[in-house]
Amino acid sequence: MSAFLIFKGLEQLILSIVKSFLLLTASDQLTYAVFGVVLVLALIFDLGLLSKKGKKVSIRSALYQTFFWVGLALAFFVFMWIEEGSKPALEYISAYLMEWSLSIDNIFVFILIFSSFGVKEKYYGRVLLIGILMAIVFRIIFITVGVALVERFHWILYIFGVFLLITGVKMFTSDDEEAYDPHDSKVYKLLKRIIPMVPHDGEGKYVVVENGKRYYTTLFFVILMLAAIDLVFALDSIPAVMGIVDNSPGNEDVAKLVIYTSNIFAVLGLRSLFFLLRGAVTKFDYLQQGIAIVLIFIGVKMLAEHWINMVLSKSEQVFISLGVILVCISGSIFYSIFISKKGLPEEVVEEDTEQ
Repeated sequence: MSAFLIFKGLEQLILSIVKSFLLLTASDQLTYAVFGVVLVLALIFDLGLLSKKGKKVSIRSALYQTFFWVGLALAFFVFMWIEEGSKPALEYISAYLMEWSLSIDNIFVFILIFSSFGVKEKYYGRVLLIGILMAIVFRIIFITVGVALVERFHWILYIFGVFLLITGVKMFTSDDEEAYDPHDSKVYKLLKRIIPMVPHDGEGKYVVVENGKRYYTTLFFVILMLAAIDLVFALDSIPAVMGIVDNSPGNEDVAKLVIYTSNIFAVLGLRSLFFLLRGAVTKFDYLQQGIAIVLIFIGVKMLAEHWINMVLSKSEQVFISLGVILVCISGSIFYSIFISKKGLPEEVVEEDTEQ
């Protein structure tokens, strides 16, 4: 019965998305179509040429893949500027940078999950890809529901603003990351209760049959954990993106376009970013404070929207948001590396010289 209800819910969601697409302007339909085609071709190119199944990903290969995904996101920014105008394009790049910087926090937790479940390095790429694709599906559902709520109840943006303000203050004043053990998480305990599991990776398989019964391997659990953790991070990032874009009446379709595309591009680049920064991510000691300032800024902006609109145009607000994001994120990273004199960890330097 529950499976039937879930299926009907997804069916209604898909029908709603299709109807919304048909009601879009020709320009928005073209942008979505180009985005979809580019995305499919990029995934084929990434999996077919840049990635090799069962092989470890070197720092050099991860760097090429990161350039590829970031370059693609920037090329789409140029396309949006031409097709949709400067304001949506600047909203897109601001949202993308916001999501991209928050992805670094995801990487730290992903490392803990891989380590806790003893995942072999040769399986990292495949597990990350499936987990990230699942995360994208969850994010699309989350964004669709969130945008629909904002369209119907605009005052929800003020709740998001308070939430971001509180989250930002807590993040800024927190000195150390709380110890996170994936095996103690509520997500893992719930999954373990409802899904039969074996304590091994099945030599790269997700499902194995033992004593005539079907069991799921640790790799399958890791994929679900990655998708679930990304959804938890989305609880911060998606409201933040909603605070960047223009949600005023009549601009809802463009706002959806910006939120969908910026999120998907940022999440798809997470896999290569993981391999590039997995050794250095713990050295960005002040990135958390940089992200916190951005969240506080967006939270205040959402709460003071009425008064800000009296002083600044939407285009000016987008420029200011982009500037704050660039200064805070880049400043916190450079401060962590150079001012704090921590630099990159030795293991990353050694691994890079071996390539």
